[in-house]
Amino acid sequence: MNRIVRSIVLAVLAVVALPAFALAAETWNIDTAHTQAGFSVKHFTISSVRGDFDKTSGKVVLDEADVTKSSVEATIEVASISTRDEKRDGHLKSPDFFDAAKFPTITFKSTKVEKAGEGLKVTGDLTMHGVTKPVVLDVTSLTKEMKDPYGNTRRAVSATAKLNRKDFGVSYGLDAVVSDNVGLTIEAELIKEVPAAKK
Repeated sequence: MNRIVRSIVLAVLAVVALPAFALAAETWNIDTAHTQAGFSVKHFTISSVRGDFDKTSGKVVLDEADVTKSSVEATIEVASISTRDEKRDGHLKSPDFFDAAKFPTITFKSTKVEKAGEGLKVTGDLTMHGVTKPVVLDVTSLTKEMKDPYGNTRRAVSATAKLNRKDFGVSYGLDAVVSDNVGLTIEAELIKEVPAAKK
């Protein structure tokens, strides 16, 4: 009888555990070739100048069973900045702004993920120009999974944020030329990481 009871208990536990295994957190790697980290600043307060960082890497650990347990890590290569003007790009990489030689990367590491209506708010530590400050990403879109022709599982995420460049020590002598406030737009394509086969 004890053996029968034990078998029933094990069977019930197995059934209960199945959803947990099915919804385990999954790692998604940022596809650098199909990801844009863009920014926008006002020039002389009258027009917006937009640019991108062409090289962004990192990963998202997504727990769909409890999205608050998810996490994000990303690294942007400062030297990959592009505003479609070579002279301006060189100036932005200089010590007047990002000082790419001394501070070659911008990093973000999440500290909290919260539901916010149909989207998410991802709070994290942004390190730029040698300064670390909290920043909130508003995730406005997370697409469903899809299979590409090569067998990869993909999805995309869109997020925005606002920050003050002076908070990070990015200050130019002629501050009237460039606004303090910077708008960020992130369009990232993610590829699901395939777990290594157990030996």
